[in-house]
Amino acid sequence: MFDWFEWEFTLSLLTNGVLIGLMYALIALGFVLVYKATDAINFAQGEFVMLAAFFGAVMLLSAGAPFWVAVLVTLAGMIAFGFGLERVVLRPLIGRPIVSVIMATIGLAAVLRGVAPLVFGAETRSIVMPVEDAPIIWGPLFISPIQLIGAGVAVMFLAAFTWFFLKSRMGIAMRAVADNQQVAMAMGINVERYFALAWAMAGVVSALGGIVWGSLLGVDVHLALIGLKVFPVVILGGLDSIVGAIVGGLIIGIVENIAAGYLDPVVGGGTKDFAPYVLMIIALMVRPYGIFGKRQIERV
Repeated sequence: MFDWFEWEFTLSLLTNGVLIGLMYALIALGFVLVYKATDAINFAQGEFVMLAAFFGAVMLLSAGAPFWVAVLVTLAGMIAFGFGLERVVLRPLIGRPIVSVIMATIGLAAVLRGVAPLVFGAETRSIVMPVEDAPIIWGPLFISPIQLIGAGVAVMFLAAFTWFFLKSRMGIAMRAVADNQQVAMAMGINVERYFALAWAMAGVVSALGGIVWGSLLGVDVHLALIGLKVFPVVILGGLDSIVGAIVGGLIIGIVENIAAGYLDPVVGGGTKDFAPYVLMIIALMVRPYGIFGKRQIERV
């Protein structure tokens, strides 16, 4: 017999999963941008989001700035942070093995997690968006305005960066740098400039993600864990694919919500937290370069 209430419940889970998945894809874009330009994984992406959220919260609560001013200042601050990080920490690693950049980002993540509470305090702060708290009711659906705005921002910037890498001269140059730094230098491409641009763009994504996720979860050092939550997204979709970030985000968001809705009541909870990683492990076994990732074949 057709159960209308069961269908409404499933539709609600799918809708929320899509919205959360798009917000995951926005954070995943930070991984993709850095990987496409440097061929290295930025393991400090979650800490970038945390830092951006702290910037936004301080501007709103301590400085009393209007919301849009806080967003612009956060964007400017994270762009400056990205340029400064590249200049001071990462530029000396150009031409070195990729593992050097990866280890540098791991060390940077630990430093940011330790320094953030010292600078901003350990208490949880809030970012209040100028939207109604009441959910938007559309038929059987109850949609959070914050999730809807976050998903809209994610779609807009994912489309913009897709165009950038496929059609713009600078985007094509960044892809060339990722393929081979030495050959790119020989072709006259300023590798240092495009490294700096990639990290600045990751700063932009982190600023947007920090504002959105800070509004949803609150701002404290634990917000950095969003980087680990998003990691299955980039592995599933492909580290070098913006389309993969979108598809991977949608899949992970839906899987999380379905697990929370149907499995958690049966087993007592917790499946939402590990289900994405089970999916990631299966993806690594079946298609280790991701759904849309570029397959690399090395002859030895």
